[in-house]
Amino acid sequence: MAVLRARLRQIVVDCAAPDRLARFWAALLGGTPVVRDAGWAYLDAPGTARLAFQRVPEEKAGKNRLHLDLAVEDVARARAAAVRLGARPVGATVTDAQGAFQVMRDPEGNEFCFVSAAC
Repeated sequence: MAVLRARLRQIVVDCAAPDRLARFWAALLGGTPVVRDAGWAYLDAPGTARLAFQRVPEEKAGKNRLHLDLAVEDVARARAAAVRLGARPVGATVTDAQGAFQVMRDPEGNEFCFVSAAC
């Protein structure tokens, strides 16, 4: 049986304001946000797959089934910087023998985590 070899091209996030989220994520990950039109924007951040934002009519409901983990050297500094950009922390930073992580929500409520390099 042949094995399918696919390549991750992009991760698409459903949202209400693609341009706003593209700017937010560009501030976190680097790169330049590209707004194709009112319903689609994307970001080609260095070292990652394209992160795209697609306008949808419905609001976010419930917890994401998929989230991004962002490796950072200092979780507390990353948390503070993201809050200045419009993110919100979810609970406290968790620290254990593997390192630390902080659950966050972007400006539209999509969950992501900052994780220390040890995680």
